[in-house]
Amino acid sequence: MTIDTANSLLIRGVEEIIVKDELEKKLKDGKKLRIKYGVDPTRPDIHLGHTAVLLKLKKFQEDGHTIIFLIGDYTTKIGDPSGRNTTRPILSDEEIKTNAETYFEQVGRILDTEKTEVRYNSEWFSKMDPAEIFKFAAKFTLQQIIERDDFQKRLKSGSDIALPELFYPAMQAYDSIMLKSDVEIGGTDQKFNMLAGRSLQKKMNQPSQDVITIKILIGTDGKQKMSKSLGNYIAITDAPTDMFGKIMSIPDNLIKDYYELCTEISDEELKNIESKTLDKPRESKAELAKIIVEMYHSKEDAEKAAGEFDRVFKNREKPSEIPEINIKESECRIDDLLVKCELATSKSEARRLIEQGAVEIEGKKITESDKVIQIKDEMIVHVGKRRFIKVRK
Repeated sequence: MTIDTANSLLIRGVEEIIVKDELEKKLKDGKKLRIKYGVDPTRPDIHLGHTAVLLKLKKFQEDGHTIIFLIGDYTTKIGDPSGRNTTRPILSDEEIKTNAETYFEQVGRILDTEKTEVRYNSEWFSKMDPAEIFKFAAKFTLQQIIERDDFQKRLKSGSDIALPELFYPAMQAYDSIMLKSDVEIGGTDQKFNMLAGRSLQKKMNQPSQDVITIKILIGTDGKQKMSKSLGNYIAITDAPTDMFGKIMSIPDNLIKDYYELCTEISDEELKNIESKTLDKPRESKAELAKIIVEMYHSKEDAEKAAGEFDRVFKNREKPSEIPEINIKESECRIDDLLVKCELATSKSEARRLIEQGAVEIEGKKITESDKVIQIKDEMIVHVGKRRFIKVRK
């Protein structure tokens, strides 16, 4: 294993390795490893937070290791408590199936799916009776499970903890048993669950997997980890202009993290990003946006998205392409209009946007949530920085 290979596998974007010496030795000895990454298909989109791990898996795959992409279609019904202060809503089988199918297609944009071992944990859990589940769950104690930070915070706040959630770490651990994984990789919020796998393998006379935790990517709000449930995420299926605009909205202090975790620029280039960002943050961020858009779309799409962004935000012009919607009414209250135009999910959200000064009709700011708007053909409704709708009668 060369120094460059070691850096790309074990240093860049990595928060912690357990046990680093053991894993380094295996790699230096040329051992080909089974590397597990599991996701629960709770929503249909894979976002840039996921790609921080997927790009690391790509490096391992290119080095000849076997990547196991595990879709937790069974454990999704329980809900991973990691990093959550509430119990996750349970999805239907149909929702889980639909989301899982989109996951596989999106993963193919990063990993070579022909060389990836794709598994579903319903393969084993759906065939097990309760006695079998209790048997391996008995290898964990309530004290071990309840001491995790997520549960402690919820206990202190008086929030509910559903009984199945207590089983989740044990079930994720059992996945490692069934897959005979040598390494499990995930975000830092998954450390407890991944260590549970290491512990269970030891108790069941299987070699213990090493654990790699990847740094958490902060979302577009600049405060919390990128999350679909928090709405602060950038999906890899976002349209080029939307993706570009969202990346341009991240705080400047996150630019280097996004370069490190979400791109494949060289380590040498990465060293220069910090000084470049300090001198010219907007230029550095625009280059970042172009790199990421090109990764999931094309170079032409990236150039077009950059031009469109400058057109709207730098030159204060309308977008060259604006979605249209038909409105039959001759007049409409502004809060109702925003909902009809799908610029707000509810009237309460519409009123909040108006109060924030984020709503314009034909370039004029609207400040009254009960204002009645006369509907005109080709009228432009503008919300926030990036959302435009052209009204057709």
